[in-house]
Amino acid sequence: MARLLDLRHVISPAVRDLVELANLGDLDRVVEQVRAMRGCARPVNLRGWTVTTDTTTDTIVRSYTTDDEPTGRLLTPCGNRRASRCPACSRVYAADTYHLIKAGLSGGKNVPEAVRSHPRVFVTLTAPSFGHVHGIRTTSAGRVLDCPCGRRHREDDPVLGTPLDPATYDYTGAVLWNAHAGALWARFTIYLRRKLAKRLGLTMKQFNAALRVSFAKVAEYQKRGLVHFHAVIRLDGPDGHTTAPPARATADMLTKAIRDAVKDTEITVESDTVGDHTIKWGKRLDIREITALGDGELTDNKVAAYVAKYATKSAVEDSGTIDRTLVCRPCAGQGYTTGPDRFRDLCDHCEGTGQAEPLPELRVRQHVRQMIRTAWALGHLPEFAGLKLWKWAHMLGFRGHFSTKSRAYSTTLTALRDVRRAWRLAQARADDGRDLTDEDTTLVTDSSWTYLASGYRPGEELLAAQTRHDLEEADRIKTEGVPWL
Repeated sequence: MARLLDLRHVISPAVRDLVELANLGDLDRVVEQVRAMRGCARPVNLRGWTVTTDTTTDTIVRSYTTDDEPTGRLLTPCGNRRASRCPACSRVYAADTYHLIKAGLSGGKNVPEAVRSHPRVFVTLTAPSFGHVHGIRTTSAGRVLDCPCGRRHREDDPVLGTPLDPATYDYTGAVLWNAHAGALWARFTIYLRRKLAKRLGLTMKQFNAALRVSFAKVAEYQKRGLVHFHAVIRLDGPDGHTTAPPARATADMLTKAIRDAVKDTEITVESDTVGDHTIKWGKRLDIREITALGDGELTDNKVAAYVAKYATKSAVEDSGTIDRTLVCRPCAGQGYTTGPDRFRDLCDHCEGTGQAEPLPELRVRQHVRQMIRTAWALGHLPEFAGLKLWKWAHMLGFRGHFSTKSRAYSTTLTALRDVRRAWRLAQARADDGRDLTDEDTTLVTDSSWTYLASGYRPGEELLAAQTRHDLEEADRIKTEGVPWL
């Protein structure tokens, strides 16, 4: 019987756990699992098994069980798109988004290269003003002007985006705009089709038979806490990217139709408590044609890289809010729990506030705190109950997806991940010396998995930190080269 190690003299829990991992019998496998995460900040821990069977020969081709692992579990990447949560997985998400956008502009990934000739524009849609805020103003020549407060702010000035007069700033309107931004975009796409049909002299039935509007967009937070959208909008034939649009459908026509649709798109929000609000786009509208090749200002590669960069950003980087929910989990934000006697008891965790963290204690700017407080208050009004703004208060009321696309724009993230998974599986088979390329071979996989937890053991966290350092150093050397010794 192996003698247990006495590690009580080791002060560091991480070092003590690393010694325990080394004595499990297969430290190399532990290191291999951690390195396979490529620096994932909070991997998912699973327990289970999988068996792949060749039905033609009724033989087991491959089997795996976590019982054979030194730690008794399998680590898998968290897959979080937000760089503030997991830089490693967000880089993978950004790469997938880049290829998705690029395929819709240049072809590839089962998208024909002829899509380059379709009219395409890059559009930025912003929110309206809800009060004057501190900002950096410049002339068309690039000369910096004074802010209305009389100062010239630096790029890192913490007051940027905050109201000049918080007492008159329309916080209710700002939160409601964020809450309806997704619906406003959906209505804009409907109006855009109508405006295009009108310019082409077609009915909507004729338009749908001759033309299709494809798009891919991402949402980005401004410093004032309001989202705006960056979108690639493309005109296709009726079958999407596989067919060309009519010759009359040009980029210039698309630009004019977008301007018309932006002016007419609005949503009316009715409320007896806070009054009616009209949700519409801001005056700042940027529309630029995308050039397929050459040294143009907006090429396919530049647009794809631009969109991919913002696809992994969260509200934290730009608006300064938090990236975690404020809803108290034990009471689900209600402030009370129902006991066996069916009476409502005050929640012990939040003391009846329904908040996981008291709003006054959040380490955010006062402007952000007021938007969170406004979203929380609006969410508990009967007319806004369906918006669940209390659930999205940490997102300043924005409830939509950060990146969306139309069905016929290009490939999908799922398809890209399936290709990557198939490539890794083929690589693993090659490493094992198995050739399963026979078309007559039918494989059936049976598996069972159970979620255990998220994160590393303390010793594994040390190994993960070393992995992150190695990857960062490799990237630095790739960019800067090897320094002279």
